Amino acid sequence: MTTVKCISNESGGSAGARTIVAIATYRGGALSRYRASRLMKQCQIVSCQLPKHAYKKATQVHLSIPNHLNRQLNVSRPNEVWCGDITHILAGNRWAYLAIVLDLFACKPIGWALSYSPNSQLTSDALSMAFEARGRPDNVMFHSDQGMHYTSLKFRQILWRFQIKQSTSRRGNCWDNSSMEHSFRSLKSE
Repeated sequence: MTTVKCISNESGGSAGARTIVAIATYRGGALSRYRASRLMKQCQIVSCQLPKHAYKKATQVHLSIPNHLNRQLNVSRPNEVWCGDITHILAGNRWAYLAIVLDLFACKPIGWALSYSPNSQLTSDALSMAFEARGRPDNVMFHSDQGMHYTSLKFRQILWRFQIKQSTSRRGNCWDNSSMEHSFRSLKSE
């Protein structure tokens, strides 16, 4: 029991049962993963590692929206091309979803929304914030992935009402929306 406590303290609380077993075995102790789990429960030790996020698969076929942007990421003026995407972040002990709209000219977030559900309302709120913050601009193209929250009828109606041209990445191709992926990586690493 003291070995489990000692290893957990040395790791700063990040070691789980498997890591504790590996370290104990390396040091010459005999410990199974199940015994380590049981001892951790008795000592009320919980690993502070982030739980894995479960991605959901689309259950319905969505519209085929063309890729108008076609990786032409160099734009000449503000409000020419906006990009959008959703990421998950751990808020307390549950996952929250952050939708961001990015102006591709300056790679600057211009709209965002946070929710516990990754749905069309979340993406619509982020787009509405960007549209109002930028003074209701004309001739904007909005580029995103093919997620159901961007291809839903509700979101497409918002785009139509704002007179924004929609463009989507090719299926399973993260490079088509690389500016958003880069922004999320920076957000999470900082």
